[in-house]
Amino acid sequence: MSSALRSCLVLALLLGLAASGFPRGPFRLLGKRSLPEWVVDDIEVYSTKIDCKVTSRFAHNVVTTKAINRADKAKEVSFDVELPKTAFITSFTLTIDGVIYPGNVKEKEVAKKQYEKAVSQGKTAGLVKASGRKLEKFTVSVNVAAGSNVTFELIYEELLKRNKGKYEMYLKVQPKQLIQHFEIEANIFEPQGISTLDAEASFITNDVLGSALTKSFSGKKGHVSFKPSLDQQRSCPTCTDSLLNGDFTITYDVNRESPGNIQIVNGYFVHYFAPQGLPVVPKNVVFVIDISGSMAGRKIEQTRDALLKILEDIKEEDYLNFILFSGDVTTWKDSLVQATPENLQKAKEFVRSIRDQGMTNINDGLLRGISMLNKAREENLVPERSTSIVIMLTDGDANTGESRPEKIQENVRNAIGGKFPLYNLGFGNNLNYNFLESMALENHGFARRIYEDSDANLQLQGFYEEVANPLLTNVEVAYPENAILDLTQNSYQHFYDGSEIVVAGRLLDEDVNTFKADVKGHGALNDLTFVEEVDMKEMEKAQEEQEYIFGNFIERLWAYLTIAQLLEKRKNTHGEEKENLTAQALELSLKYHFVTPLTSMVVTKPEDNEDQTAIADKPGEEADARSVIPSMAYQTSYQPPLTPYYYVDGDPHFIIQVPEKDDAICFNIDEDPGTVLNLIQDPVTGLTVNGQIIGDKKAGPDSKTRKTFFGKLGIASAHMDLRIEVTTEKITLWSGADRSTLSWLDTVMITQEGLSMTINRKKNMTVSFGDGVTFVVVLHQVWKKQPSHYDFLGFYVEDSHRISMQTHGLLGQFFHPFDFRVSDVHQGSDPAKPDATMVVKNHRLTVTRGSQKDYRKDARVGTKVDCWFVHNNGEGLIDGIHTDYIVPGLF
Repeated sequence: MSSALRSCLVLALLLGLAASGFPRGPFRLLGKRSLPEWVVDDIEVYSTKIDCKVTSRFAHNVVTTKAINRADKAKEVSFDVELPKTAFITSFTLTIDGVIYPGNVKEKEVAKKQYEKAVSQGKTAGLVKASGRKLEKFTVSVNVAAGSNVTFELIYEELLKRNKGKYEMYLKVQPKQLIQHFEIEANIFEPQGISTLDAEASFITNDVLGSALTKSFSGKKGHVSFKPSLDQQRSCPTCTDSLLNGDFTITYDVNRESPGNIQIVNGYFVHYFAPQGLPVVPKNVVFVIDISGSMAGRKIEQTRDALLKILEDIKEEDYLNFILFSGDVTTWKDSLVQATPENLQKAKEFVRSIRDQGMTNINDGLLRGISMLNKAREENLVPERSTSIVIMLTDGDANTGESRPEKIQENVRNAIGGKFPLYNLGFGNNLNYNFLESMALENHGFARRIYEDSDANLQLQGFYEEVANPLLTNVEVAYPENAILDLTQNSYQHFYDGSEIVVAGRLLDEDVNTFKADVKGHGALNDLTFVEEVDMKEMEKAQEEQEYIFGNFIERLWAYLTIAQLLEKRKNTHGEEKENLTAQALELSLKYHFVTPLTSMVVTKPEDNEDQTAIADKPGEEADARSVIPSMAYQTSYQPPLTPYYYVDGDPHFIIQVPEKDDAICFNIDEDPGTVLNLIQDPVTGLTVNGQIIGDKKAGPDSKTRKTFFGKLGIASAHMDLRIEVTTEKITLWSGADRSTLSWLDTVMITQEGLSMTINRKKNMTVSFGDGVTFVVVLHQVWKKQPSHYDFLGFYVEDSHRISMQTHGLLGQFFHPFDFRVSDVHQGSDPAKPDATMVVKNHRLTVTRGSQKDYRKDARVGTKVDCWFVHNNGEGLIDGIHTDYIVPGLF
């Protein structure tokens, strides 16, 4: 993916998830009929369009999906869209058989009361969706009568930020089925003129993409259209499942003939500033790195990898140092050192030696780094025209030294004194992100979450690239006195290469002839002043062209920026000041119809002569995603991502996470040692995974007490003519007729086209097929004199999004969306493990609340995972019976 900051939209349609027990329409469809091949579960989605209009970086996006219920009874239709966390929803409209049900933005408390009334009437459903790194999910479900049409229309707006020299609109497309009319259309208007425009898709070949995609730009206008035919959507020439499953990306930039550009429409102005060709200001950077025990393993390895890469990019004019904190604080050098080739080589040696240990003393680590930067400046150890920054990385909360967040913030604020920015990187989810964000914001920086994924090192590198090249410091944007009102932020501590400063405001007098702006900043060599002046008459002529996209966008852009900055500022205020900021942001949110953390959108639809009400909220980063969402609601959430997991480990225990529920289901398979079970079988990708069961060294007198485990796994790719046999002693790889044998005592990485395999000595093995299929095998080693158990294996699916819809197997069948409901929770035979009734796949089962262990990160201790246990070898949950999955051999 591009390193540019992304404007992201993920489109996913989950259709026909549940059927109601009675029709609601004025007529029924009688008898069986032949339906088109693209109809799934009697729901035909015949049109989906994403219409993106961008005027001067401000994007107005409309997502419209049209469907019809072809069944002879009422069915539930669900519409899911993931949109950027930085976006504000402005409109949602539901149209059923020509009747429109619009959404209205209301103050959160008012909407809450309306929602609670609906809850009291029993009109809710537990529908929970997960968010991605930069995304939040909109979800709406509605019951549609037989033969009825439904149209969903969602509108959201967002300012595209420039990062690393590009504006990027990132669309992750996943319609789940063939669609007669599928289209992405983007119209871009940039008064400065468009210099580059490109579009690409990760899920389709260039040959097919070329005939389905058109892109062009000339002068100020750009256009992108993606219209794949039904045949182009197919995953294979005869398949009925969709190929549209991946990333569609639009990137562009504008002409930079002058450093700034001002646009004025109807009394509102926006000023863009991004000078080119300036020398880079030298940096004095201190990396404050958490090496506490919780960073052990993959985190510390990825941190080392990222720092080594960053060291390759540091310029010789820069100065640097490393502060490591656990229970104690250690430094690489006593003071900052220049990034000479010799010092960089020594720095790399130091980074390679970093190991995890001890507790987490954030306070002393940060204060040591800040003191070092202050001392370097006071003692003239660094160039006068250089700038300082602190980059802190941690994966947890302070638990030694000063551990009170408010006191740490105070100490850091006093130590920095506004002289340089602090950037906080939060590694993973088990930390107080709000604390990190608040501390960074009040010190002119920002916080960034680093997700615990295979690309965590790339995330760290990508962050550093954003701040690696400061061109100006202490930037001030000034306008004529007594000429403007309601100005957004106009001072910045740093301007980084590839980024852009955006200031908006209102004119006090619309009848002026000219409008002027001065931008002042400290450069690498001298102080600079940039002057931008516009002629109002020429501006009026340009306004006619702006209608090419959509109306009074500058006023809405000003409101968008103002609300976002007010919400950010209120994070570090209290009492009356916070109340005032809240009131201002709420007033603008209501006026401009934005769904923000202070407002909710209410949708009301008559159902059986009563109103059914739903709300849409935009909670904060740390919000709880497990709340109940109404059946007609959509939710936009800053919740960290819930990565779906599917694995089998232990006795063997199968664990299936259902992200729509933020919950998991588990079951055991009880079979004789030597039995081989099919775990995954995908006829489209050609991937197969089978596992062979082993038993205890000594069987108990009762066969029901016998412990069984997986002792061998067979992973095969028919398309690559590849087989991997994994036992507790060795890993054997066949590529065609060629065979390689590796030991669990090795630490090795093997790569070939379409395959990446890494063995971590005595711990685990990761196997990736291309981009989108990743398996992990965990090695469980027991004490050799242990009287009962042998060594055994656990199998985990970390990524399955490239697996086809035809995948099956004991694990594979659950890669596709499915629903379940749990009710009547009551005490079971074990007081600590309640029983409940589960309805799943049209079966009513008695299930028991229990827990299993996830051993991906720690094969010895593991992490507890709560789940609903399905008895009798998963009967009623799995398709068929468990013996249907017995196969003759590993391959």
